[in-house]
Amino acid sequence: MRTKLSIFIALLLIGAVSVNAQSNNDTKAAEQVMKAYKEGVESLSTKGLTNFFTKDSEVFESGGVEGTFVHYLEHHLGPELGQFKSFKFSDYKVETKLDLPYAFTTETYIYTIVLPEGDRTIKKSGVATSILKKENGEWKIMMTHTSSRNAK
Repeated sequence: MRTKLSIFIALLLIGAVSVNAQSNNDTKAAEQVMKAYKEGVESLSTKGLTNFFTKDSEVFESGGVEGTFVHYLEHHLGPELGQFKSFKFSDYKVETKLDLPYAFTTETYIYTIVLPEGDRTIKKSGVATSILKKENGEWKIMMTHTSSRNAK
């Protein structure tokens, strides 16, 4: 009886370790999507950015409803990136909570935009909350909300 109980406990522990390892992998993978999206924005290129979002995604920015990411990219973000000399994130932090098949992220950062005319600089503190969904083994952003204010 003790042997069966020991085997049962060992199997439970192995299962718990396996679930925890998968949870860590999912957390890292979801966070990598968020970081890769930010790196894409920093490159000032829109190439490949739609790959990080679901087709029916929703984007909210500073009190505005921007529509799907494709709409946001075509009518807001894309034209803006074309006007910037640089766009850099600093003090970037991301926290993630999993509730499979979803991941909930909160990002905090400072972003600095340099405009070409006179090297005018805009510096803001920002926060973004996003919901990602795991589809076909890949994390995709399905909803994101960003806001910012002047950096101190």
